[in-house]
Amino acid sequence: MGRIDFNCDMGEGIGNDALIMPFISSASIACGYHAGDPAEMYQAVSLAVKNNVSVGAHVSYFDKENFGRTEMNLPEPEVYELIQQQLIILKEITDIFDLPLRHVKPHGALYNQSAKNIRLARTIATAIKDFDEHLILFGLSGSHSIREAGSIGIKPCNEVFADRTYQDDGSLTPRSEPHALIDDPRIAVRQVLQMIRGGTVQTVNGKIIPIIAETICIHSDGNHAVEFAKSIHSVILSEN
Repeated sequence: MGRIDFNCDMGEGIGNDALIMPFISSASIACGYHAGDPAEMYQAVSLAVKNNVSVGAHVSYFDKENFGRTEMNLPEPEVYELIQQQLIILKEITDIFDLPLRHVKPHGALYNQSAKNIRLARTIATAIKDFDEHLILFGLSGSHSIREAGSIGIKPCNEVFADRTYQDDGSLTPRSEPHALIDDPRIAVRQVLQMIRGGTVQTVNGKIIPIIAETICIHSDGNHAVEFAKSIHSVILSEN
């Protein structure tokens, strides 16, 4: 296995970016559509530069009221445009630091819908490629997001989650359902080790399913995000 990336969603106004940043290798920075504003984006990019962390755009539906977690059914041209606009917004800030954007990661409902919807996945991948064909798309392991990115010629990166549980089809357990979130650092570490070493994850129903772990994500808004970051950082160091 190649080097394992460790990413976290940043610039969302949670207040712990500075505590988490030293332990990750990639930061997905909110672009103002589900959270954040130019000042928070600037601060997040500044912290990333200070900690030698790669920066990507955490793009979303325009839905601050629901933190980007409400499903929408937008026309493809509108999705294309909202992706491009968020990339422009963040690049204006990274250019100040002469820092290249490395990746793009959809957020929330946009992420989960594109994992299952081929046309939405292709629209997102196309918007990214048209902006910069060298950008990497972070998408749910084994999903349409990954396949469509590869099929149009941009590099996909299979993402897995340390702080979320899985359904039998490889999707994440919806946040509205019980046991969607992992709050115990020991369970999170055990899940990460299984994904790294075995290429599998155990679902909420006890089924063992295959998974590809190229980048591991935690959410900065989790109750134990800083503790998770420290614990998983240690695991990844030992496995890389």
